[in-house]
Amino acid sequence: MLTYAQAILLGALQGITELFPISSLGHTVIIPALLGWQLDQTSPFFVVFLVATHFATAVVLLAFFWNDWYKVALGFFRSVRGGRIAAGDTYARLAWLLILGTIPAGLIGLVFQKKFEALFAAPTTVALFLIANGALLYGAEILRRRRSIPEHGNPDKAIAKLSFLQAIGVGTMQVLALFPGFSRTGAALAGGLAVRLDHISAARLSFLLATPIIFAAALLKLPKLLHAPSYQVGPILVGAFAAAIAAFVSITFLTKYFRKNTLTPFAVYCALAGVLFFLVLSPINI
Repeated sequence: MLTYAQAILLGALQGITELFPISSLGHTVIIPALLGWQLDQTSPFFVVFLVATHFATAVVLLAFFWNDWYKVALGFFRSVRGGRIAAGDTYARLAWLLILGTIPAGLIGLVFQKKFEALFAAPTTVALFLIANGALLYGAEILRRRRSIPEHGNPDKAIAKLSFLQAIGVGTMQVLALFPGFSRTGAALAGGLAVRLDHISAARLSFLLATPIIFAAALLKLPKLLHAPSYQVGPILVGAFAAAIAAFVSITFLTKYFRKNTLTPFAVYCALAGVLFFLVLSPINI
């Protein structure tokens, strides 16, 4: 069972690592194994706990970008009412780009949900995915340098210039995050850089794309909490609150960080942490 101290630690860990490009699921699987916690990470309770902390993160994302989502919603209804996206309507186009970008990961996650959940109990496998996440981030930075991506100025206008196919491509990158060890934020950031967005625009797109995906996952799983009185509701709520606080701190920091900084430090961290975690957790003595 999950103690309150464990719930706070895991909640805060999720709130930080969900938005930092270093994989929340990966750390949620690995850290309990490193600390020797006896948790059944494939149990319905643990999955609900994770979804509750993700839901709290999504609420923070929605609140943080509330003005943007309001403009996106108005833009969507303008396009529906007019039967088309008017030329120069940044937020109407942004609305449809986000819809198209959300579909791939949402659909694949729904179809293959059980198979991905089975990976939660394999910390060494997760450590290898974490190394691969570091390679993905570093590769995206190398590609960016070679292509000399300019600063776009207004992130929303920069994102709105993407084609529908490019939005689908960036959204599809989020599928990698279904493997614990790969980061949703990192995958979307890498996808954004690949379609010639600058760091701040790519980060903004990744945060906007994450919100509906996380909410959808929460809506699928949270009803189970209401019909299972044997669940520890207290630790779930405490963990979700810790995740919300950590997420707010993280999003505040990252929106400033990506104005002048790159993915390279996160790539190095993932590679080194993945190697260390694998060596410590591997059942084979090396």
